[in-house]
Amino acid sequence: MPEVRLVGPNGEQVGIVSIGDALKLAQEADLDLVEVAATARPPVCKLMDYGKFKYESAMKAREARRNQAHTIIKEIKLRPKIDPHDYETKKGHVVRFLKAGDKVKVTIMFRGREQSRPELGFRLLQRLAEDVTELGFVESQPKQDGRNMIMVIGPHKKKAEAKAEKAAARAQRGADEDATEAAEATAQAEAPASAE
Repeated sequence: MPEVRLVGPNGEQVGIVSIGDALKLAQEADLDLVEVAATARPPVCKLMDYGKFKYESAMKAREARRNQAHTIIKEIKLRPKIDPHDYETKKGHVVRFLKAGDKVKVTIMFRGREQSRPELGFRLLQRLAEDVTELGFVESQPKQDGRNMIMVIGPHKKKAEAKAEKAAARAQRGADEDATEAAEATAQAEAPASAE
């Protein structure tokens, strides 16, 4: 009769037993007999509640997926002859994206005769990279792609770190607001008493 190496429900070694005895022990303990290592000689089986095991492993997988940070690439489009105020606005968007932990793809669109002056776009991208150097780094250098010039800027901090900082700031702000409301309520409670 074939034999298996049996492991108990708490991880203790029961020893090498026949399959019939292992099934009998599983029925007595009201557990399932699960083959853990089929390639071992003899195969390793464990007494466990298989439904509970499947549920717990699914919950662990879900938790791991939830904690995973998804990398998002945001895109900003510029023209070579951009107005200074418009440049500052676009730079503000890039700063916001980098603070959130997202990558930014900066595209400069050339039209007509602008295509013969790619150095204007290159200088503009270099200027933008220098302006946001404390928040991000140039992941891919500016390169011409048909009518466009493209550069990718990556954040120094990870998406998960940015989320944690944002949550901490939100919690701090909530605590500050609660303290302010409590102080105002105390001041209002004292004001009528002093008026009498």
